[in-house]
Amino acid sequence: MNAENRLREKFGEKIKIEKPNEKRIYVTCDKDDLEEIVKFIFRDMDARYIVATGLQNFDNFEILYHFGIDDEGKVLSVRVYLDKDKPEVKSLTHIIPGIAWIEREIWELLGINFVGHPNLKHLLLPEDWPEGNYPLRKY
Repeated sequence: MNAENRLREKFGEKIKIEKPNEKRIYVTCDKDDLEEIVKFIFRDMDARYIVATGLQNFDNFEILYHFGIDDEGKVLSVRVYLDKDKPEVKSLTHIIPGIAWIEREIWELLGINFVGHPNLKHLLLPEDWPEGNYPLRKY
């Protein structure tokens, strides 16, 4: 069974799947379901974690967690939208230890809080950078 069908079977209405082309799959979920979905993709589907990206939209923030489904030659991105006034989501470091550095980068540049992150401190900016000043925020 391919990745798309496995996700539909496991999560049903909890996810929305989009396929802009044959090489990409986007899965959108609620932030409360993110941990369960990422754990399934990373551990049960044996997907390769690539990176995460953070975006600021007019009405919200968005994080995309990118995974390689190497045996299908596809990239799977899990998308979660966050409240613009309180952008936070649970850290996924306990599932994917290598995600720690990108959560730190997204936190310091966009101000998205990763709840439960074991070491949420500056990665790129100097330690004396003004608190609440996020260089990649547009508005």
